[in-house]
Amino acid sequence: MAPPPPLLPFVLLPLVAAAAVLAPTTASTTLPLYRHLPVVGESAQQHPLSRLAAASLARASHLRRPAHQKQKQQPPPASTAALYPHSYGGYAFTASLGTPAQALPVLLDTGSHLTWVPCTSNYQCRDCPPAAVTAAAVPTFHPNNSSTSRLIGCRNPSCLWVHSAAHLATNCTSGATTVCPPYAVVYGSGSTAGLLVADTLRAPGGRAVNNFVVGCSIVSVHQPPTGLAGFGRGAPSVPAQLGVHKFSYCLLSRRYDDNAAVSGSLVLGDTKATGDRNRMQYIPLVKSAAGDKQPYAVYYYLALTGVEVGGKAVALPERAFTANAAGSGGAIVDSGTTFTYLDPTVFKPVADAVVAAVGGRYKRSKEAEGGLGLRPCFALPQDAKSMALPELSLHFKGGAQMRLPLENYFVVAGRAPGPGADAAPSANAEAICLAVVTDMGGGSGGDVGRGPAIILGSFQQQNYLIEYDLGKERLGFRRQPCAASS
Repeated sequence: MAPPPPLLPFVLLPLVAAAAVLAPTTASTTLPLYRHLPVVGESAQQHPLSRLAAASLARASHLRRPAHQKQKQQPPPASTAALYPHSYGGYAFTASLGTPAQALPVLLDTGSHLTWVPCTSNYQCRDCPPAAVTAAAVPTFHPNNSSTSRLIGCRNPSCLWVHSAAHLATNCTSGATTVCPPYAVVYGSGSTAGLLVADTLRAPGGRAVNNFVVGCSIVSVHQPPTGLAGFGRGAPSVPAQLGVHKFSYCLLSRRYDDNAAVSGSLVLGDTKATGDRNRMQYIPLVKSAAGDKQPYAVYYYLALTGVEVGGKAVALPERAFTANAAGSGGAIVDSGTTFTYLDPTVFKPVADAVVAAVGGRYKRSKEAEGGLGLRPCFALPQDAKSMALPELSLHFKGGAQMRLPLENYFVVAGRAPGPGADAAPSANAEAICLAVVTDMGGGSGGDVGRGPAIILGSFQQQNYLIEYDLGKERLGFRRQPCAASS
């Protein structure tokens, strides 16, 4: 874990002095998800798809080589919330925290487990988009305005969520009231740092979940203008703290980016069985051979058995299917990654199979590939009303098969920008590109062999109901329209 930014100790001091008190219990909740596009800090002329590709690759790099650190009860009734898509690539819902409740948008992230929100009037976001630079411009949590907010102490077990026992033994002085040291969390394209607090989370319908532990972030670097809700495996996650053993989401089509009038949905808890439930296919969720080693224990690994392009099986290396004791290899599902990531050993045979299936019918668009970071890209024939492109399907243990619709793995790129950061779009023809990313240069930078080999991103999950059945260790899916009027 990277050390906190130099500014951190100074901006945290007012927070330590301003703690309040909190309450107890658990519950479940359903929230609307809306979409968010990753911040990559490039010129306004940059094509939005290149930002998404760069952010997806940065996210994959983080998930694959992160810094290592170290009772059964009646589940609460299900609750549902609207889930909105954003142009920076993520999906967000609104959480209500504190007493009285403060409404805060947070990104749904199944690839991490700590929840954090921009916090206090001192919140600073470095290298962030203009709208997120100051606390006044973003929804910010104010613990001083909540009668149920309190800082987490050194002796609180949740302090071990962000620090090792050895670190606490060295940095916590005697006395049970000592504050848990500041945390610093590093993501693929940035980081965030602050203090842990506990407060009341209010679920839809007015239910209150007391003592919900959340990161009160004072400093963030290269982050979108929201907080983050961790839905990965582990005690800090939203499902674990709420005591729910099942959650599901339906991700709205990308064409509704930043449209507050339409949303997908997030359901915390079980939903009533319907006739459509019979159409659900289930995949076993497996765990990395790395065991409890972080962060691999946080990820949802899928029992992938094969990939087909154009109805033909693609020959893939063994690491595409299973992870070893070091956490290398395997396939995970991640709502926080936009475009699916394939490491070079997996990407090359898949991309070659796509090119072979196209069979020279369409010209490769090198301009789009160079400008967007996506490949292969094919130039759209002039006046073409359709293109014959190969089907892509994923096969899983037990016979489940995800036959992706074309719009979930190819993206119409428009005219790619010309050379140079500030160049206007070129006069080249529009192109359609495979919406999958990999390490440029074939992974010569040393990434091959580290972390998951496949990260199934949110672009590929559009208009699918995705169900995480944690009690039965399985993931369910079925195609369905996700749009709902907000």
